[in-house]
Amino acid sequence: MNIQRAEEISQSPQTERVTYNGKAIYIQRINEQNETARVFHLEEPDEEFDVEISQLQEH
Repeated sequence: MNIQRAEEISQSPQTERVTYNGKAIYIQRINEQNETARVFHLEEPDEEFDVEISQLQEH
């Protein structure tokens, strides 16, 4: 995924199907400077973590 698309998804009122390592995630915010996203697995909303945007997959 590219930064622009990740930003669009994070600001969208609709929930897009995005995965990281095969698990559905929610993108909270984007850090354009280091090309990462703050996310959490939908099954574990209390456990936030940062990932490289290039590792995210949109379905």
